[in-house]
Amino acid sequence: MTTETEITPELIAAHGLKPGEYQRVLDLIGREPSLTELGIFSAMWNEHCSYKSSKRWLRTLPTKGPRVIQGPGENAGVVDIGDGLCVVFKMESHNHPSFIEPYQGAATGVGGILRDVFTMGARPIAAMNALRFGAPDHPKTRHLVAGVVAGVGGYGNSFGVPTVGGEVNFHPRYNGNCLVNAFAAGLARTDAIFYSEAKGVGLPVVYLGAKTGRDGVGGATMASAEFDADIEEKRPTVQVGDPFTEKCLLEACLELMQTGAVIAIQDMGAAGLTCSAVEMGAKGDLGIELNLDQVPVREARMTAYEMMLSESQERMLMVLDPARRIEAEAIFVKWGLDFAVVGRTTDDLRFRVLWEGKEVANLPIKQLGDDAPEYDRPWIEPKPARVIHASDLAEPADLGATLLTLLGSPDLCSRRWVFEQYDTLIQGNSLQRPGGDAGVVRVDGHATKALAFSSDVTPRYCEADPLQGGMQAVAECWRNLTAVGAEPLAATDNLNFGNPEKPELMGQFVKAVEGIGAACTALAFPIVSGNVSLYNETQGTAILPTPTIGGVGLIEDRTKTATIGGLRDGDVLFLVGHDGTHLGASIYLREIDGREEGAPPPVDLVAEKRHGDFVRGLIQAGRVATCHDLSDGGLAIALAEMCMASGLGARVGAGEGHGHALLFGEDQARYVIAVTEADAEGIKLMAAEADVPLRHLGTAGGSELVIEGRLSVPVGDLVVAHESWFPAYMSGEIVEPAAAA
Repeated sequence: MTTETEITPELIAAHGLKPGEYQRVLDLIGREPSLTELGIFSAMWNEHCSYKSSKRWLRTLPTKGPRVIQGPGENAGVVDIGDGLCVVFKMESHNHPSFIEPYQGAATGVGGILRDVFTMGARPIAAMNALRFGAPDHPKTRHLVAGVVAGVGGYGNSFGVPTVGGEVNFHPRYNGNCLVNAFAAGLARTDAIFYSEAKGVGLPVVYLGAKTGRDGVGGATMASAEFDADIEEKRPTVQVGDPFTEKCLLEACLELMQTGAVIAIQDMGAAGLTCSAVEMGAKGDLGIELNLDQVPVREARMTAYEMMLSESQERMLMVLDPARRIEAEAIFVKWGLDFAVVGRTTDDLRFRVLWEGKEVANLPIKQLGDDAPEYDRPWIEPKPARVIHASDLAEPADLGATLLTLLGSPDLCSRRWVFEQYDTLIQGNSLQRPGGDAGVVRVDGHATKALAFSSDVTPRYCEADPLQGGMQAVAECWRNLTAVGAEPLAATDNLNFGNPEKPELMGQFVKAVEGIGAACTALAFPIVSGNVSLYNETQGTAILPTPTIGGVGLIEDRTKTATIGGLRDGDVLFLVGHDGTHLGASIYLREIDGREEGAPPPVDLVAEKRHGDFVRGLIQAGRVATCHDLSDGGLAIALAEMCMASGLGARVGAGEGHGHALLFGEDQARYVIAVTEADAEGIKLMAAEADVPLRHLGTAGGSELVIEGRLSVPVGDLVVAHESWFPAYMSGEIVEPAAAA
């Protein structure tokens, strides 16, 4: 095949292919590729689509379990929740696009993850997002926060899915590269799940949804490289979304799926038509032939290269039962969407692309899809962080003022400004809104079941010790699900790291994955889907290692759940787990001492499981209705959050030891629970029998949070401190000094 465009080293580099990878292309096809073929290889072999630096390590993660129906490798993971129902879920990043164009970058991230879910035949029922931005006083941060939050809300609200949870954090290491991780979950019947593996020779390949434009051309390749000084020139690689079209696409797809016409279906996400067609064919050991003259376009004079690499949104590709074509087309016409036969399946394992009567690509489909390059990149074991002892740190003279400072800090203040821009109640099934430990959504149509969702990671722990940080991200997600009474079922991951070609950063990735795998195994919490986002670096500065864990839990009886805001006057408060001792890598150390150093709290997975199972058992037995896990900020922050959510004070004892460590230590495997006075003695006996440490803290009541001998703060003052920072910051009234790097 001849090429009309000269393939130069500069052009190859611009497509993100290394010289060795291009030589592999030459060896594979025995000739110089056409420009369209070069674009196809660039799309399929970039980091974003091929996982070439990470898949060796991803294979070490536990992905199976008694409830797992589908693990990694499909559009989303699928987990059985009983009674013929399953939950379908996944998390993915849209980091680079959101930094370049925050509204559309975040909006199309939400759109993409929703398509991953309904492509499997599930109706989306919940969304979350984990957002990380630079220092508050960086000139771009406020602009990014406003744009990303508006984009998430603009798309999710219009589409009609409740946003039930998530995270927002700030750190200077995200100054040049914000993170936008989007999660979606849907509900389906276990006998009606749809897959992307093409089956059958000579069957029509059908294009569904919106028309193709030039938006997003080269987006996946852009997302597989570091940012440099030409970042603004990359704006055209960001897609533009239309949530109303996506809502129509959802309804049309679900209606189509009921007809029996769908043999295989795949959403067009990264690398658009290229990736969807190649993956469907390669998985089914079939070839695919596409005729681009049949592709619906919305821009004139589009080239084959542009059509193959466009990442225009709201599009699907399907292998269709030809006997059902008229019925299928009628559904899409009814919903005002395009339906076009653009190709066919073949038996020759070739990926052929025709355009204007010419063959512009003819490539081996398996090598494109399943046999992309795979690297075992060099890595360096991270250096152990120094252990910091509480006795080495001076205790503040006024612990009450310290508590208020922490509650009003950017990473611990209320996220109400964010989540009130999201529709958290649409569909009418939300039982717990954002602000607690996990979002909880009723399983529509089922008498008793509900699902819980949480997203967690502590990047400063991962920076200090990636192994412990990876374990802690899983443990905290598992704890948050447990704290509402849910049985944690399975997780999805979004592994955000810097440049894997740097051995020290690759070492962070390797050890974090090792920690995630260890925790998922110990907690019976398999990873069933996920995403890897590498090269999150700008001009040589990498983000903090951020392996976000999104988890799903099952509540069999939704009348027996717990919240953080259910305190009643006279309730007895207990601490499950040991008193706080650990201040290394803590939010206290950063915000009060101005230092980010020290080893993170160690994670004892045996204790984590034992303590969590004990707490969950109490909630499921109806003996605990108020519970909060301990994480950032330790015991004092957890108590303050419970008091604020309940509108009630509490009087508790701090325990024996250093005041700042007891109050703000971030030791793991801990919860605060509230029980009735009549139940207190019985629960003490149960804890002793289960070998679970349990300390009587005190009682709920009054209008102040009193920690005896340490602090006394009115609940109203806690609320003012907690609620003020975000709206003041976003209105431009304050600029918080940057956290210590």
